[in-house]
Amino acid sequence: MKLQNAATMAIFLAVIFPYCSSQISKIKPSAKGDAPAPAMSFTSIMSAHGCKYFADKLLASPAEKTFEDNLQGGVTIFCPTDDAMKAFAPKFKNLTAEGKQSVLEYHGVPVYNSLSSLRTSNGMMNTLATDGANNYDFVVQNDGQDVTLKTKIVTARVTGTVVDKEPLAIFSIDTVLEPTELFKGAPTPAPAPAPTPEADAESPKTAGKKHKSPPAPASPADSPAGGPTDKVADSKADDKNGGFRYSAGALVVPVLFFWFGNLLL
Repeated sequence: MKLQNAATMAIFLAVIFPYCSSQISKIKPSAKGDAPAPAMSFTSIMSAHGCKYFADKLLASPAEKTFEDNLQGGVTIFCPTDDAMKAFAPKFKNLTAEGKQSVLEYHGVPVYNSLSSLRTSNGMMNTLATDGANNYDFVVQNDGQDVTLKTKIVTARVTGTVVDKEPLAIFSIDTVLEPTELFKGAPTPAPAPAPTPEADAESPKTAGKKHKSPPAPASPADSPAGGPTDKVADSKADDKNGGFRYSAGALVVPVLFFWFGNLLL
């Protein structure tokens, strides 16, 4: 009986072994084992939630690697909506390649911040573009449930949450953040100082129009002979002589009468 069972087992193994060997040979072992399915990239997440324009700019820039390198340690991304990026497109186009990279990195903070933490904190935040003397920072302010990001150029408002799961937080904003390092506003002219009373006394105001001084009176040499000027001069001379004016004709007639009178006598 034992011999019969042993023979049956040998026949079974002889039949089944070649089949099992052929199936095992079809299975290729994996060098790294069963790898988990790759997680969805942060740029794909932004593209699917209204920030495609910004995500495309990131993928075409070295800034994308900067975000990737900080992702494991925690990062917060403020992605402008497509409408905001389209409005900003002319300015973005005029930037250098380095300037474009800085603007993109300016929208990332190298720390994970949940929406609740943003709503309870106010103050300055450094960004992925911060580098030594280049501050590239902005101010976070909150008013109740509203969170705003302020630079010296623009103010952006957080409009929604794309993803908020540590170590990654992505929030949509309605305006592209413009750093002062690249977009310096026009300087405001200083008001002119008000004049002091002392200054007014020392420097009197001049009239708007200049008036010509009256011409000097003509000299006697310039006056015509026998003209009114001579008469005026004679009358003035009479006044100076006590009003007496000598006339030869007026004295001749009395002298003649006196002489003829003496002869008749």
